[in-house]
Amino acid sequence: MKYLSIFASALLATASAYGQSGESCRTASDPTLQKPELYAGYDCVNLLDSTAVTVQPTGSGSFTVCKIVKVMNTRGAVANRILKYDYDPLTAHAEFHRVTIYKANGDVINLDITQQQDYAAPARAIYWGARQIMMEIGRLDPGDIIDYQINKKGFTYALLTGGIGNDESRFIPPMRGQFYDIVPFWTTEPTVRKVYKVNIPMEKEMQFQFYQGECTSSMRYEDGRKAYTFVSTDIMPTRREPNMVDLFDAAPKLMMSSTPRWQDKSLWFNKVNEDYGSFSAIPEAQKKVDELIQGKKTEMEKIAVLTHWVADNIRYSGISMGKGEGYTLHNLKMNYTDRCGVCKDIAGTLIAFLRMAGFEAYPAMTMAGSRVESIPADHFNHCVAVVKLSSGTYMPLDPTWVPFCRELWSSAEQQQNYLPGVPEGSDLCLTPVSAPENHYVRIKANNRLDAKGTLTGQFTITAEGQSDSNIRRIFTTGWQSPMVMNNLYNQVKSYLRINTDLEERRYGFKDACSRLVELDETIQLPTGYKLAGNGKEDSVQSSAADFEGSLRQDGNKVVLHQKLALKKRVYEAGDWNGFRNAVNAHKSFGDYIVIKR
Repeated sequence: MKYLSIFASALLATASAYGQSGESCRTASDPTLQKPELYAGYDCVNLLDSTAVTVQPTGSGSFTVCKIVKVMNTRGAVANRILKYDYDPLTAHAEFHRVTIYKANGDVINLDITQQQDYAAPARAIYWGARQIMMEIGRLDPGDIIDYQINKKGFTYALLTGGIGNDESRFIPPMRGQFYDIVPFWTTEPTVRKVYKVNIPMEKEMQFQFYQGECTSSMRYEDGRKAYTFVSTDIMPTRREPNMVDLFDAAPKLMMSSTPRWQDKSLWFNKVNEDYGSFSAIPEAQKKVDELIQGKKTEMEKIAVLTHWVADNIRYSGISMGKGEGYTLHNLKMNYTDRCGVCKDIAGTLIAFLRMAGFEAYPAMTMAGSRVESIPADHFNHCVAVVKLSSGTYMPLDPTWVPFCRELWSSAEQQQNYLPGVPEGSDLCLTPVSAPENHYVRIKANNRLDAKGTLTGQFTITAEGQSDSNIRRIFTTGWQSPMVMNNLYNQVKSYLRINTDLEERRYGFKDACSRLVELDETIQLPTGYKLAGNGKEDSVQSSAADFEGSLRQDGNKVVLHQKLALKKRVYEAGDWNGFRNAVNAHKSFGDYIVIKR
C-alpha cells in the first residue's frame, strides 16, 4: 500500500504542475490492480496519454505531451528502457520537461533531464535533418510506472520554412494564422485514458470531426479563449486484419482545422509555389524539352514523353536544402542540376517541363495509403502534378511512381484523394477506379506430354497497365524461372498474397491494383492417356470480383481456361465474400491434374 499512496499523491502533484493543461492531465486510478485479467498478456498499459495545445494568433502551437505508462512484464520493461520522440527542427522544437519513475517497491526516482540526448534521427532516402530526443530510463521491473512530459513548440508537418536557429518565425506555419491537427485515437497498448485538448484565440473558428468511433467532446470558454477537449477511456488495441486498409481509414481519429475549405488550401498551395518561382524555365532544360517533343504530334504524346523522361532521370533522394522544404517545390535550376529529389522535386521538374512545352500545369498534394477527409487538415504525404488538357479538364500525373511503367498516373494510386494547387482553387478530388481490363495479364501455353512424363512446350505472356509493370520488373530487377502453369509469374498476382481463409472481415482491405487475369493452357497427351475424373467448371460473379474457369479433355488434349476480374484496389468489408469466393475458385484450379492410362 506504500506504493499506492505515493503514486496517488504524485499524480495530484503532477496534475497541478501541468497548469493550463487542466482536464487533459488527470487520470483515473490504476485499473490493472482492479481488473488484472483484462490486461493479462500485454507488455505495458498506458494509464494516461494526453496532449494539450495552446495555439497563438499566428497558428503556432505550444504542445504539452503527458504520458503515464505501467510496465506489466519483462518485455515491457525492455521496450521502455529508452524513451524517444521525433521532431523536425525546421518547424518545431521538442524537449523532455520531466521524467519520473515510480518503482513497484515504492521508490520514486526523478531523472535528471539535463541528461537527455538530441541527435540526428535515422533516415533513408529523405535526409531533411529530422531529429530525435532520447532519455535513458535504465532498468525497469514489472509494476514500475513511467511518468513523463514533453514540451514541443511549432507545428506538426514540414511546410515552407526559413533557417534553423533561435528564430521564432520558424514555428509559424506558412499558411499563417491557420492551425490543424490529425490525432489518432487508436493505440497499440491498452490505454485507460486518452485526452486531446486545444486552446485557441477567441476570434478563431475551428471545425472538427471524430471518425470511426466515439469520444466525449466539449467546447468551453477559458480565460478569454476557446478550449476544445476530446476524451476517450478504456481503449484496447485495434485488432488488425491482413491486407486491411490503413488504420486512419478504420480506427478512431480526430481531425480538426481552422481553414474553412479545401479551396483555400488549394489557392495557398498555388500561390506559395508561383511566388517562389518553382517552375521558372532555364535554357538548358528548354533545350531538353524541345528535343523530347520533337516529332510528337498529339498532346498525349508530348505529355507521355516528358513524364517518362522526368520519371526515369530524376533520382529519388532528398537532401535538405533549407528554404523551400515541404510544400514549396524546389526550383527547376536546382532539380535539373542535381537530378535528384523527393516526390515534390520530381513533380516540380515535370511541371516546369510541361510549361516549357506550352502546357498549363500545377502541383497537387495527395495521400498515398489512406483517405483524406472533408475537414481541410493536411493529411498528405506525396506530391504529384496536374496538366490541363485541350478539353479543359485536369489530368493527374505522377512521375515518382511510373519508372518502368507505361502509365502516366499509377493505378496503384486509384481511389486516392488529391488536392490540385490551381489558380482558380479546387476542392478535394478523387482518382477513379481503373477497370480490370486496363491491367490484364494473359498467359497462353501450348504443351506436349510424352509417355515418359516429359513436358515440353511454349507460352506467350502479354500484359498492360500495372500488370505490365510487374512483368517488366522481372527483367529490370531479376529473372523469372517459369515452372508449371499454376506457378507462372505469380508476382503479378498480388491477390494470391491475401489470406482468403478468413471467413469475414471487420474492416476494408486493399489489393495492389484492379486486375484482369486470363490463363489458357492446352496439354497434348500421349496416346492412350486421359484426364482422370470429369473435369470441372465454375463461375462466380459479384460487384467486387468475377471468375469463370473450366478444365476439360478435348480429344487427346487437356484444355484449361481461367478468367479472373478483380474490380477495385480498395475494397469495403462488405466486398469480402465476393472477392474471396472468386479468388478461391481461381485457386482451386491450381490443384494437381491427374492423367491416367
